[in-house]
This record gives sequence, C-alpha cells and structure tokens, in this order.
Amino acid sequence: MILDLFRLDGKTALVTGATRGIGLGIATALAEAGARVIMSSRVPKPDVVQAMKDKGFQVDYLQADVSKPAEVRHLVRDAAAITGRLDILVNNAGVAQHGQTHDFTEEFYRKVMDINLDSVFYACQAALEPMRRQGGGVMLNIGSISGLISNVPQPQAAYNASKAGVHMLTKSIASDYAADNIRVNAIAPGYIATDMTAGGYANPDWAPVWRAMTPMPKVGTPEDIGAAALYLCSPASGYVTGEVLVIDGGYVTR
Repeated sequence: MILDLFRLDGKTALVTGATRGIGLGIATALAEAGARVIMSSRVPKPDVVQAMKDKGFQVDYLQADVSKPAEVRHLVRDAAAITGRLDILVNNAGVAQHGQTHDFTEEFYRKVMDINLDSVFYACQAALEPMRRQGGGVMLNIGSISGLISNVPQPQAAYNASKAGVHMLTKSIASDYAADNIRVNAIAPGYIATDMTAGGYANPDWAPVWRAMTPMPKVGTPEDIGAAALYLCSPASGYVTGEVLVIDGGYVTR
C-alpha cells in the first residue's frame, strides 16, 4: 500500500539542530513513522528529549557543536554506532546572521559558513562510509529560499550564499553517489514560525514585507517541513534525488 512507503520502521536517523523549530518538527515526523531518531544539538535540552520519549518515540541524544569539523565527524560516527547503521542523515542545524556586506565582520561570516555550509559537507562526507557499507541511505539537507532569491528588506548576503552552497552541494553529492543507492535531497523553507524567525515577525519593517510577498495568507510551521522531510526520507520518494523542494507558501513565485 502507498501509505506503507512512508513508514521508517527499523531505520536509524540522525537529525542535527533537533531540539527546537524545524529540526524538532522533522525529528517528530520521522519518529512518528517508526524511525529510531538520534537527536543532536549544541545545547542539550533534556526536557525536549524526554518529552519525545514520553510520547513513546525511540529517541537518543548526542551533543555536538557542528561548527567544529571534528565534532561533526564524531557525531556521525557515534550515531551510526548506536544501532550499527545510519539510514538517514538530516543536516538541519543552522544560524541566521543579518548585516550589510560592507561592514559584515569576518567573525560573523565564518560563523555562518562554518555552521550552515561546512558542517553539512563534513556530515555528508562522514555518513558516506556507513551508508555505502550498508548498501544505501538517505541524506536531507535544509537549505532555504534564501539560496534561490535575495531576501528583502533584511540584508543577508552571507546567509544567502551559505544556503545556495547547500543546494549545490546536495545536487553534487546526489549525482556522485546515486550508484551507491544513496539519495540526497534538500528542502528550501520559506518563513517558518520558529525561534529563528520570531524577531523578524516582530520587526515592524520586515514582517509586513514578508507577509505581502507570501501569496498564502499564513505562516508556515515546523510540521509543514516535517511532513515534507518524511516524504524525502522515506521509500515514498525512492526515485527522487538531487532535488531542492521549496516550501514557502508561494514566496518565490513573486
């Protein structure tokens, strides 16, 4: 049956940035589908992890700062060691940093690239070994509409560049490792109601523009992204790789 294709029973999934916002939405969706989910974040949130367990989900937690390449590699290795395999890798951890390009500091630029792009490369690289050994796997990278358009009114050239890099990295790895039965896709969210966008929606200059440029008269939710992530991480999308799925209420159509 078609619905069976969305099940992830017996699968092990690692989700970075999993204790809030989009990451938590994805972790919840994968867990509801039967996956054993290893949640990771820079700052431990035992209450969030326990709440997942209280719902009857199979979850574990591993702390890691993905801005540090060594910690990224150890995270993937340790996640795979929990069950002896790694079926799904979701690179969700990210940071937003706005600022005019002419005075954007090297420190801020490096932070954006370290977390948003470099960590995705290192995690995918580390996951290739267990996935190739076991005969396949799925990688899902969280990009952004900011990798497709130049947002207004906030200036964020570095952030936009980092997400565009995620999209091309996704396509390149998908092409290079399709023969190994490894599928690699990305989601490009629009403005989703999370802690990361709360400040923007409270900004009297930004929020009206965001809303006016989104055809659908509502704000996206982590559950919207979680549902799409489940599709891309499950056998339901078994012939899909190298794609960037935009979920933005129609924002990029304008």
